[in-house]
Amino acid sequence: MFTLDGRLAVCASLVRKGAKLADVGTDHAYLPVWLAKNDSITSAIASDIREKPLRSGADNIEKYGCSEIVAARLSDGLDAVLPEEADDIVMAGMGSELICNIIERAPWLKDSDKRLILQPMTKAHILRKYLLDNGFEIVSETPCAHGGKNYTVILARYSGIIMKAESSFYYMGRLDPADHLSRDYMKGVLSKIYKKRNGISVTGGDTSELDGVIAEIIKLYGDDINDSSQRYL
Repeated sequence: MFTLDGRLAVCASLVRKGAKLADVGTDHAYLPVWLAKNDSITSAIASDIREKPLRSGADNIEKYGCSEIVAARLSDGLDAVLPEEADDIVMAGMGSELICNIIERAPWLKDSDKRLILQPMTKAHILRKYLLDNGFEIVSETPCAHGGKNYTVILARYSGIIMKAESSFYYMGRLDPADHLSRDYMKGVLSKIYKKRNGISVTGGDTSELDGVIAEIIKLYGDDINDSSQRYL
């Protein structure tokens, strides 16, 4: 039996025992197969928009004897998944804009009984803002590492309450800076903000918004998150 990589292991840990799972962008179907083999779920839809990886996923489902629990399904996001087929919905390994688009096209996710387990590869601040703007509560965040890079896994649920947050929250979320993986992630985020800010500065653009974000983050989390290599050009 295979082992899950760091990102998928965190996602698996957040799936509720006995849940019906939808794994969007399943690729090789490792997550639903692993959960099925560990008796953690009652059923799963392993969906992907691409036929080739879905065939690979279907092969793994059959190989590991999970066909009675896990079904491979060609689907653009959640378009081919019914609300009653999923309690916990995983979207891992894709960009924040795509995750937002998938959520937007599935209004049935606005149900407090559903849980969203989201692992954005890029621009997590966009996803956090979208969630809060659309009535989703960010319950927790868990750091993870994969391929020498740090990521976050967001656990969210619908509360119906639209929230506004400081810019620092959109960029850093609910991660705990006392945790070394979280802090490494946060340093990486701040580095990217610096790079964006400096790029704008070089072209003569207005950096005041990002200057404010940087100052807010450093004030909240301390200057030790601010590596010397990240400072202004």
